[in-house]
Amino acid sequence: MSTAMLVEDAKALIERMRGRSVLVVGDVMLDEWIWGSVSRISPEAPVPVVAVSNHSFTLGGAGNVANNLRALGARASIAGAVGEDAFANEIRRLLQDEEIDTSGIVTVADRPTTRKTRIVAHNQQVVRADWESNAALRADDRTRVAAFVGERAARSDAVILSDYAKGLLSCEIVEAARRCPIVIADPKPANLALFAGVTCVAPNVQEAGYATGIDIIDEATLDEAGSRMLESMRCRYVVITRGEHGMSLFGAEGIRLDVPSMARMVYDVSGAGDTAVAVLALALAAATPIERAVEFANFAAGAVVEKLGTATASADEILALVAHER
Repeated sequence: MSTAMLVEDAKALIERMRGRSVLVVGDVMLDEWIWGSVSRISPEAPVPVVAVSNHSFTLGGAGNVANNLRALGARASIAGAVGEDAFANEIRRLLQDEEIDTSGIVTVADRPTTRKTRIVAHNQQVVRADWESNAALRADDRTRVAAFVGERAARSDAVILSDYAKGLLSCEIVEAARRCPIVIADPKPANLALFAGVTCVAPNVQEAGYATGIDIIDEATLDEAGSRMLESMRCRYVVITRGEHGMSLFGAEGIRLDVPSMARMVYDVSGAGDTAVAVLALALAAATPIERAVEFANFAAGAVVEKLGTATASADEILALVAHER
């Protein structure tokens, strides 16, 4: 396939993606950013003193997945849980600002809204503080989420299960998601059994290694881990995201594809998995062959790793990377 055809196909795919309806189900988080500079060490302890110049919030976890969908013109809705606190309102505001349907966000009384506070000085992260609970949702809260997921999945083009092991996903919620014919899971190894039989699982390379007990250090161990996961999960596809090394596809029909990273410069790989799974699901929802869907998702991830922190990939940024491969 020529580069000119690839650019042409990418443009056509972006057009087919617009307006597709995708439901994101998972652990929604608030990323808090404190920006500043360091010019001295604290007299109280051997730590830097950050002079704060800015303070901002962005969507993290499942919220970042939904944000990536909207960046490419999809219709996105989200199901998740937040606490009874001011940070829940901030999450809803950020989602609504992006025109993401928040009717599936439930308020629970027994946990805080998941928040990750990062202090960044001179474009380097100094420290991170997490407010979260990893406990499973209570039975009544699981029932509420599952009811919404079942109803919305039945009229969605794809469902993404975004698992950060914060207690949202459960057997009944995953089963409700199966009312949609395309279900993509981004799993944590501890919860892997929940996602058996979905259309595709998309772990990162560390998660795939942990889940299979294989130390992935070369092509042979990568092949072994991917094949083992494909067999044990009984999925149609396994896609292993490999950060600055690209993505690898394993298919039940004997499909095997490695796609090298398309990033011109790797600045920060955080959030790249969210982008990859969002774009992969959206491409499949647009009836794209799996090989082309993985290639396109890899370009999107390449655009994101060139940015600091969780981010989204716009159509123009992806097309610029595609054109750069001439």
